[in-house]
Amino acid sequence: MVAMSTAEQFTEPAAFHAEGPVWSPYGLRWVDMLAGDVLGVVGGVVRRRHVGSVAAALRPRRQGGMVIAVERGFALCDGDPLDASSALFPLPELWTDRGVRMNDGGCDPAGRFYCGSMAYDQAPGRGALYRLDPDHSSHLVLPNVTISNGIDWSPDGSLVYYNDSPTHRVWCFDDDGLSGLRNRRVFAEIPEDLGVGDGLTVDADGGVWVAIYGGGQVRRYRPDGVLDGVVELPVTQVTACAFGGDDFGELFITTSRENVADGEQPEAGAVFRIRPGVHGRPPRPYAG
Repeated sequence: MVAMSTAEQFTEPAAFHAEGPVWSPYGLRWVDMLAGDVLGVVGGVVRRRHVGSVAAALRPRRQGGMVIAVERGFALCDGDPLDASSALFPLPELWTDRGVRMNDGGCDPAGRFYCGSMAYDQAPGRGALYRLDPDHSSHLVLPNVTISNGIDWSPDGSLVYYNDSPTHRVWCFDDDGLSGLRNRRVFAEIPEDLGVGDGLTVDADGGVWVAIYGGGQVRRYRPDGVLDGVVELPVTQVTACAFGGDDFGELFITTSRENVADGEQPEAGAVFRIRPGVHGRPPRPYAG
């Protein structure tokens, strides 16, 4: 049986293209990607701070602050990105092609921040997956990607789940922390008539939660790849999901107005949430 449930609206539709939710020491943070803003709820109100032409993804840092994927690389923040007194420190750009931008990412158990890119025109093979090490050096991990999207690790860190959206597949790799991503294979198939896999997260039981862009859903797959849960939303462009709250029992889901006609889906761009009955894990922080 596939369990069906419905998420409730958590914020107003404050973003055009909300993405990358993460629970941090400062609370829930996410991005309005193409506006270049980091967002969060402070005192019951959505606040934002502009950090660049693109704000693609972000994760907490072990030493405090956050790491942010910006248009063509990474930046470090020494505090809460919403605090105007927190300084931003851009790292060297990884490429010069202005037709390519960062898109989504996450940290491995060693505290390395993986983030992937895509072409603005979504041209096949122009994206890649990169890794930012704790010493702030960057490395190419996977070339010839089209839309590099959600990435997360199994609870024991031995498996990596990854979306290159147009493939309509959630991919799985082995990872021993030393040899890189190995033994790529299909973990789950996304029906082509439903949409594409976007951001993803892994819960404490090893279940993989995948946002379905174009499909108005988040889908949970068991560790064996079998679909066993669907969360429905009143908007189609579902972009990413992350566990948070005091007990990591809430799933926060970001949505977008991209490709939505004016006057339709008024909730698009809001963050939604649900208590799905399983718990997540604290996000792995960046060690640099």
